[in-house]
Formats: sequence, structure tokens, C-alpha cells
Amino acid sequence: MRRKLTQIELLHELSGVAEQNVNRHLAMTRDWNPHDYVPWDDGRNYAALGGQDWDPSQSQLSDVARAAMITNLLTEDNLPSYHREISDNFSMDHAWGHWVGRWTAEENRHSIAMRDYLLVTRAVDPVKLEEFRMTHMGHGATSENHTGAETGQRSILHLVSYVTFQELATRVSHRNTGKACNDPVADKLLQRIAADENLHMIFYRNICGAALDLAPDQVLRAVTDIVTGFQMPGVGMPDFRRNGVLMAKHGIYDLRQHKDEVVMPVLRKWNVFEREDFGPEGEKTREELAAFLDELEAAAVKFEEMRDRSLAREAAKREKAGLAV
Repeated sequence: MRRKLTQIELLHELSGVAEQNVNRHLAMTRDWNPHDYVPWDDGRNYAALGGQDWDPSQSQLSDVARAAMITNLLTEDNLPSYHREISDNFSMDHAWGHWVGRWTAEENRHSIAMRDYLLVTRAVDPVKLEEFRMTHMGHGATSENHTGAETGQRSILHLVSYVTFQELATRVSHRNTGKACNDPVADKLLQRIAADENLHMIFYRNICGAALDLAPDQVLRAVTDIVTGFQMPGVGMPDFRRNGVLMAKHGIYDLRQHKDEVVMPVLRKWNVFEREDFGPEGEKTREELAAFLDELEAAAVKFEEMRDRSLAREAAKREKAGLAV
């Protein structure tokens, strides 16, 4: 039976991989400026500066797009909490520290650009948005809210596993939100942000993959904790349940996308179900993971059937109302 590696041992063993992947990220990423993605000509003063305050009629976004934009922005807004979690679990020395700083700066750029776009285009209620930001950041976020592991059992492996899946999930959500906005400016902005999120995912996926080679049973336990207990980082934000339902119902982010576009591609990249280096505990954990994935598939099918029936009923009502007119 393999000895479990400590947090310090893991950081030491993975430091070379971290350095390689920081360099890879810097070589692949493209710097960009938030101001280049905001239609400033659309802006005007609000009442405090002699202009007009927001009115719902000013928004050109659908309810679905507006809910998704707010959810995605509030997720980016809570950056200080995620920075704290990552810096507390990673070393701030050498490549680890360089990554934490770089990742934080890039994520902060996302929230700057999204907020500027929403305020300039008057797409959302700015007062409510600020109230939501204060509430969500006031609550903060900790790994215990999202990692699926019991208190005291969380580790760097849980954190790296979680952010691998979370960054990919955020990429999917941003891309689909951009399409839902029906605005080429918003779509271009969110495609740019999604590209960053994909590179972030690759960094964490590569770190976790290297850890899986180093300590297969230990890492698979963390991965399974994350997959079976996964929650998006927006949990706890105002209107999250309502907005989440809207986003799932209209294809922004649902169970099918979570399984097919987020969970399975990562597990395949790690060869989780093909590798032969697991011990007895790892084999048992893999069986647990496989059983959960079967349950997730069943839940996705059930949701799709319910959604199709709901959308069909709504379409029938609209058609009936149109005939009545």
C-alpha cells in the first residue's frame, strides 16, 4: 500500500511540473485590454451625474442572458476568496507564487470587462448588481463549499481537482452566455474570457494529471470527492437558484453539458478508466466514480425529458395566445 504524500511533499514533487506549465501558459496566452471590448459610445451618465437612472426597458438582453451574465460576473467578482484559497494551499514561492499572481490578475480582468460592458450598455440594474456583489463577496467562498470532502480532509489535491473542472465549466458557461446575448460585442468579449478559462483549466488539469501519476489512489480519491460533490462557485450568491434554473433550462449550463463537456473530457484526458496503476483502494474508488457517472447520466436524461416537456407546453401557450389575437 502506497504511503499518502503530505501537502509539503506534493508541492515539492510537483514544483517542476508547475514551472513547466507556468511557462507553457505564458507562451500560449494572449494579453488583451478590457476597454477594447466595451462599446463606450453606448454609455451615458446615470442620475447622480445629471443623467438618467436605469430602467428595465433599456436592457437589450433576454431574461436568460441577463441571468447568465449576472451569475458569471458575480462568480468572477468573488476572486479574493478564490485567491485566498489557492494561495493558502499553494506555496507562494517560485512557480507556484508566480501562477497565483498571474491567475488572479487574469481573472480580475474578466470581471472588469464584464462589468464595464453591462453598465455601459445598461443591460442590468446597476444598483441591484452592486447589492448582489456586496452580498456575495461578503459571504465569500471556501473550498469546503465546493470540494465534496469532509472538513479536515481537504487538500491541495481537492483544490486542484476542483478548479480543473470549475474552470472548464466556467468556459462552457461563458461561451453559451455569449451566444445567448444576441450581441456580437458581448459574444466576442465572452469568447475572449472563455479562451482564458480554457488555458487556466489546462494548467490545473496538467498539475492534477502529474499528481495522478505520482499518487494514483490518493489523487483519485480527491477527484472522486470533487466529481460526486461538485457545485459551481456561484452557490450562495443572490438569486443563484433561480438563475441556475433559467441557465439550465435554456442551454447555458445543464447536467448534460456538465457530464459530456466538463467531467468526461477531463477524466478521459487522465485515462482514469484505462490506467492500471491503482491499488485496491484506488480500484474501489474508481468503481464508486463509475457508479456515480451512471447516476449522472440518468439524471441528465431525466432533466432533458422534463425540459423538453416544459418548453413544448410554453410553445403551445404562445401559439394559442397568438391565434387568439
